[in-house]
Amino acid sequence: MTNLQIRTEEPNTEATETPLLTSNHEHEPETNNKNDETDDTEVDKSLARLELFLHILGFNPRSILYSIICWTVFFILGVAVPLVALWMCDCLECEKYELRGCEMVIVTFQASLAAVSLLCISHCLRKYGLRRFLFVDRYTGHVACFHRDYVNQISGSLRLFLLWVLPCFFLKTVREIIRISHIQHRSWGFSIAIFIALILSWTYVSAISLSACVMFHLVCNLQVIHFDDYGKLLERESDVLVFLEEHMRLRYHLSKISHRFRIYLLLEFLVVTVSQVVTLLQITGYRDMITMVNGGDFAVSTLVQVVGIIMCLHAATRISHRAQNVVALASRWHAIATCASSDNSQMRSSASAGSLEVANHLNSIHIDYSESDLESLDFGGLAVNTQLVSYMSSHHKRQAFVMYLQSNPGGITIFGWTVDRSLVNTIFFLELSLVTFVLGQTLMS
Repeated sequence: MTNLQIRTEEPNTEATETPLLTSNHEHEPETNNKNDETDDTEVDKSLARLELFLHILGFNPRSILYSIICWTVFFILGVAVPLVALWMCDCLECEKYELRGCEMVIVTFQASLAAVSLLCISHCLRKYGLRRFLFVDRYTGHVACFHRDYVNQISGSLRLFLLWVLPCFFLKTVREIIRISHIQHRSWGFSIAIFIALILSWTYVSAISLSACVMFHLVCNLQVIHFDDYGKLLERESDVLVFLEEHMRLRYHLSKISHRFRIYLLLEFLVVTVSQVVTLLQITGYRDMITMVNGGDFAVSTLVQVVGIIMCLHAATRISHRAQNVVALASRWHAIATCASSDNSQMRSSASAGSLEVANHLNSIHIDYSESDLESLDFGGLAVNTQLVSYMSSHHKRQAFVMYLQSNPGGITIFGWTVDRSLVNTIFFLELSLVTFVLGQTLMS
């Protein structure tokens, strides 16, 4: 009997696993070892750059003292500085260029979202480390075929972060320049100081929020690599036990990702929804003219928050759909294998005609079902139908594997709810209902 053992990660032990899927690497020449070492070095360099980036933002504190310093900087630069700067921007005609009450609320929710991101991601990085957090050391053997994909995904995540931070930074800078140029302060030096303070604070808080979304996006995309390889595995392997063990490993990793990020995703959805509803309620309830100058902060903050939500939902739904698509791939593989086996059995039908005639003759004989007769009948049946039993056994294994996949599709979940298209549609209609309710309470009143 075959014992199925799924090796999973332990929080306080070093993994000592060996690659499970090594059938396509066993016969590679030894000249590839140098390339494997180069790829491994590239992965280490990419992870080092990513770790430095997270360390600068305060996501990966290496000591209690550094953690205290990071949180102190966060409260000063992310909360105190923008509130003090907005409080000091006081003039007679400020309502034309800023909505102070709305901007205070925006700053508060931006800081809350950044605090949630910093707290959740820092906890996971401190507990698991960057490699285990990203599941880069999925096999201790460092499967070489994944190295370039790892490097591309890590580099792509940093580019994705810059792709969204830089345009938002440009819009925020233009908006602050327009406002500072219209609001008269005590001196130009004072105006420039307030401008720099607001820009630095907004950039720091927005970078923390978006980087947390990018990390979740990266974790999901790294798992997409393994699901794509699992689809290729169905084309080059035939052992059902290998498929089952690998799928259980993939599903375990998705469960771990869901467990680590469920609080973060839930709090992010909650903070962003409350932020949008409150600020929309204030802006639509404002009786004067709303322009890009006085309402620019709402537009820029909404862009950052919505981009983060879309990034997380896109990554979660992508990996969930890849996990659910495995059922279709396995069903196709099972159908092809069954049809191929049937064709082979038909080709051998002429050679086994004599055996089938003997089997039919045995079935037509009247049998007295005593204990000895049953034993002899079982023995004779197995001797005649060995190929049929072997074929049916493999068929049943494949069928059981397909039924297992249908009952365990997998995917990113939030307390049991799978993040797929149906959940995205539900979120969309809930947000649309809230927006409609707010507009009904303000514009129609």
